[in-house]
Amino acid sequence: MRAISLLLLLGGWLVSPAHATEAQDWLLRMSAAERTQSFQGAFIYQRSGSFSSHRIWHGVDASGQVRERLLQLDGPVQEVLRINGRVACVKGALAEQVAAEQAWPVREFDPKQLQEWYDLRVAGESRVAGRPAVVLAVAPRDQHRYGFELHLDRETGLLLKSLLLNEKGQLLERFQFSTFEPGQPADADLQGGADCRQVQIAETSEMPPNNWRSEWLPPGFTLNSVLERRSAVSKEMVSCLVYGDGLARFSVFLEPLRGAVAEDARSQLGPTVAVSKRMSTDEGDVMVTVVGEIPLGTAERVALSMRSGLAQSTP
Repeated sequence: MRAISLLLLLGGWLVSPAHATEAQDWLLRMSAAERTQSFQGAFIYQRSGSFSSHRIWHGVDASGQVRERLLQLDGPVQEVLRINGRVACVKGALAEQVAAEQAWPVREFDPKQLQEWYDLRVAGESRVAGRPAVVLAVAPRDQHRYGFELHLDRETGLLLKSLLLNEKGQLLERFQFSTFEPGQPADADLQGGADCRQVQIAETSEMPPNNWRSEWLPPGFTLNSVLERRSAVSKEMVSCLVYGDGLARFSVFLEPLRGAVAEDARSQLGPTVAVSKRMSTDEGDVMVTVVGEIPLGTAERVALSMRSGLAQSTP
């Protein structure tokens, strides 16, 4: 495999228009391939020193319906079945988390939007799971997002390997196929197991409550969706605002405390950060929590900038 310098991801090299256009074409091909092509295989996932292996079956039928089943192969048994991007059933420790969120993490690539905030480049060739691949370097233009190295299958355009790196060139997350086979999986492999628990649809509202907004956002991030959902822990209605830049994304959760004791907190696991700040409003204190794949300092600044028509001050 050709060695790809981390400087390609984290530096400010000159990208020719031809190379940038070719990279955009590959990203568009990848996005289309995930919606139209079937495959199966095994992959590894690594972050913060933890390592896990998984099987995946991804089938697209003649009507365009996409069924995807993921099964963790080591540690506690965990399974997720998605139909057209929506979770249908879950087994294992993920059950409560996925039932609450109603979605498996999916990254949507928008090449035209990406080129405003990232430098895109075809960086070379590689070989993943025994298959020739094209390597794309996606380098952030500021300190508010991470860099990526993407290895796309030359035949299908599907993603075979992804590396996520911070501003120091440190690996935060690795996704990589060890075996990969294009083609339609067997129908039995696209069905959830007998003890795969059906996900209950959470109560949601599409209206932004209390006009919550951020007075500062990292350049390029825009509000993608707003919803309100009942917390599985406190039964309070929790507001959720989702922001993205075409590649990276983060969510802001706003939960009324109703006198509950809660302290400010910050943590990071691989690329995912969580920052919680207590905010006072006329109707009582609210815990503001920012969760996403952005640098810790950026998440803290977003949390401190959240405002509503009821906000009095931010600590």
